[in-house]
Amino acid sequence: MLEKIKTRFAPSPTGKLHVGGLRTALYNYLFAKHNSGDFILRIEDTDVKRTVPGAMEDILDVLNKMELKWDEGEKIGASASARFRGIRAKALSPTYIQSQRLDIYKKHADELIKNKKAYYCFCSPERLKKMREEQQARKEPPQYDGRCRNLKEEEVNKFLEEGRPRVIRLKISETGRTNFKDLIYGKISVENKTLDDQILVKSDGYPTYHLASVVDDHLMKISHVIRGEEWLPSTPKHIILYQAFGWEPPRFAHLPLLLNPDKSKLSKRQGDVAVEDYLKKGYLPEALLNFILLLGWNPKTEEEIFSLKEIVDKFDLSGVNKYGAVFNLEKLDWINGMYIRRMPLEELTKLCAPYLVKAGLIEEITNSKFKIQNSGEEIDFDYLKKIVALEQERIKKLSEIGELVKFVFVDELEYDKNLLVWKKMSLGEVKKNLELACRELEKVEENFTSGNLEKVLRNLMERENIKTGELLWPLRVALTGLKGSPGPFEVGEVLGKEKVLKRARKAICLLK
Repeated sequence: MLEKIKTRFAPSPTGKLHVGGLRTALYNYLFAKHNSGDFILRIEDTDVKRTVPGAMEDILDVLNKMELKWDEGEKIGASASARFRGIRAKALSPTYIQSQRLDIYKKHADELIKNKKAYYCFCSPERLKKMREEQQARKEPPQYDGRCRNLKEEEVNKFLEEGRPRVIRLKISETGRTNFKDLIYGKISVENKTLDDQILVKSDGYPTYHLASVVDDHLMKISHVIRGEEWLPSTPKHIILYQAFGWEPPRFAHLPLLLNPDKSKLSKRQGDVAVEDYLKKGYLPEALLNFILLLGWNPKTEEEIFSLKEIVDKFDLSGVNKYGAVFNLEKLDWINGMYIRRMPLEELTKLCAPYLVKAGLIEEITNSKFKIQNSGEEIDFDYLKKIVALEQERIKKLSEIGELVKFVFVDELEYDKNLLVWKKMSLGEVKKNLELACRELEKVEENFTSGNLEKVLRNLMERENIKTGELLWPLRVALTGLKGSPGPFEVGEVLGKEKVLKRARKAICLLK
């Protein structure tokens, strides 16, 4: 019988979900689904001091926005991210929240003590600190010196009766090697004498990551542990812990680090690292997921844009690189722009509307009615679609829309008259061409559309022997006040005849 593939994403609720955490979740999800397996969500909240209220709900919300649906772990269904807003731990079954499983870890720790695979350590923080300082002074790697490892049973019982503070440590052999094969980094062998007797249970009774994750991965029948490279040095200890319990360890795959462009580790000091920060800036969930996918995984094709279903079909751990992946914002912008261009205009407009409200350009009256803040004029959704359509081919992220289409909403444009000049034209030539354009546009009584405006103005250029840039550049600048903007035909339709003529005449006045 073939083994059932089971992966897990096990974040700690110590803050917002990091983009590196999202990549770990994505790779676990893809590997499970590609192999017709199950993807489990587990919350590892045993580090009480670092747990942040609301962080678990934020993690659930982001995973749902990303459409990474888990098969086990969630109690009430993962269909709508809005469900998790304001919901506390009840959103997840207690079975998959480590702080609700303390009795399980205690039972297994006691088993290790009984079988002499672990031991109580009564060393004080002061002694441990002094020990580490002395080791560092001798240029030795800091690790526990094993003082409590060989305490006599009567000593241990006496200290326990006295209620001395204690931890439980894993007893690691001082000889031999621990070997394992990582699915990304290959064969790894470590001398046991270089490994610390890892703490399994802290003095507050809570398990460390090492004990809780190993116990849970075994009990939840996890077949593959896919996690960040930072856990690679701990894996030999986990292998030893599996052996201490007499369990078969899962297969391990460690993902390379995410790096800044300067090859330093991606961190908050260098910029945003939380998934939520990128979503707020107007990066689309599917585009962000596509970008994250390519941070360390090679599809072995020239393709770079994939739907989630396509990724599931293609994904394999053999495509994961060993080397750190650079978080390139320019690449993210390009991918996001590609998704925006492919998006139906109606959907894009709905997504852009809140950013236009935030920019102070419009006020939402109803889902289909808006008011221009500057003039109080009411506009409908169809008109808003025309405005958004102006920038659909150029916008990189939704948060840019306000600045890009601001020229539509303002009464007066401010720009340098020299911006109206195309190449080596004189101001007089620019003025003359704008006057010709105004005369032609005044004649357009009906059908003030981009198609008709293009026809009218191209006829003018042909008749007067005017080059394209000599007419359309100054007209476009006159209508938008910008060096880079959509073309004058599309802008003209959105602004309407009255505003077009008003702005063109203002430009003419600037040139006098």
